[in-house]
Amino acid sequence: MAELAPYAVSEHNTRGRNMREEAPFGRSEFQRDRDRIVHSTAFRRLEYKTQVFVNHEGDLFRTRLTHSIEVAQIARSIARHLKLNEDLVEAISLAHDLGHTPFGHAGQDALNACMKDYGGFEHNLQSLRVVDVLEEHYAAFDGLNLCFETREGILKHCALESAARLGAVGERFINRQRPSLEAQIANLADEIAYNNHDVDDGLRSGLLTLEQLADVNLFAGHLDAVRLAYPRLDDRRLIHETKRRMINTLVTDLIRETEKNIQAHAVCDIAEVRAAPLLAAFSAEVYGQNRELKAFLHTNLYRHYRVMRMSAKARRIISDLFHAFMEESRLLPPQFHRQADADCARAVSDYIAGMTDRYAIREHRRIFAVEET
Repeated sequence: MAELAPYAVSEHNTRGRNMREEAPFGRSEFQRDRDRIVHSTAFRRLEYKTQVFVNHEGDLFRTRLTHSIEVAQIARSIARHLKLNEDLVEAISLAHDLGHTPFGHAGQDALNACMKDYGGFEHNLQSLRVVDVLEEHYAAFDGLNLCFETREGILKHCALESAARLGAVGERFINRQRPSLEAQIANLADEIAYNNHDVDDGLRSGLLTLEQLADVNLFAGHLDAVRLAYPRLDDRRLIHETKRRMINTLVTDLIRETEKNIQAHAVCDIAEVRAAPLLAAFSAEVYGQNRELKAFLHTNLYRHYRVMRMSAKARRIISDLFHAFMEESRLLPPQFHRQADADCARAVSDYIAGMTDRYAIREHRRIFAVEET
């Protein structure tokens, strides 16, 4: 690994694991975290969990798995330039969506509504629950026993009530501190990847048009430049070239603005990073352009009637499954019965959150479809 900045997380300043283990041979502690995440059951399931489009809508749209890989690539590039810990930022990026429900945000909203009287559901908390408790691979402990800094980076948001129950990893929310710079970078890389691949998927699906996007400043400027440089380019390559330039603009701006903030606050170690305001950020101009793009996607893609129809179906499937399992917990697979006896709602929530899109559809059909005679 290249020499790290003094304010980066390293093998020397990590707060370690909940369960002590021998140091890994031939790889760093954070490479071990990354490897455990990649080999986890929850990570494999991301292949069949969606972003915007339900999994069976088409094979070329992004899934949570491809999204996580894109986030890791962007985040590592930024971390390398800033001399941060690339292995940590990769581990956070690959794990940040492990707790997502099937059917994207529609599924999360539906499960949260179902869990309203039982503590609610939040995918960041569920991702942490996956790596701390739900993965069952190792003889000595539940979960993956990841390093503190990896777990901290997974937990991007947390209500104070929940933070108080999480111990050390929740303290920063109570003390109003910041996470590591690696966690801050992974969070913004997630946003960069998310917005830009939703543009690509929106265009690919026909729900968005180039004419619509020509009114969005962050996209339009690059679109005009590509058309000027390559006037005969077909639409597929035109879109990709525009999108890659847009990503480059966001990444470059983020690096430069973060460097300015690090220098302005003169941070010298991880403790000073935690005490400072958020250091990873876009410039005011690019931040405004990115917000405009997000608002455009919310209005024209996420609220498109075809997406709304998919979302309505997803909410119904999640709600139906939740209430069926709550009414009769023996409908759950046997491995959930003991947990259901202690906390039925959380057992049902864990089961549903772990489903892929297609598995949830099949499970709904198994329980509710009327067999023809």
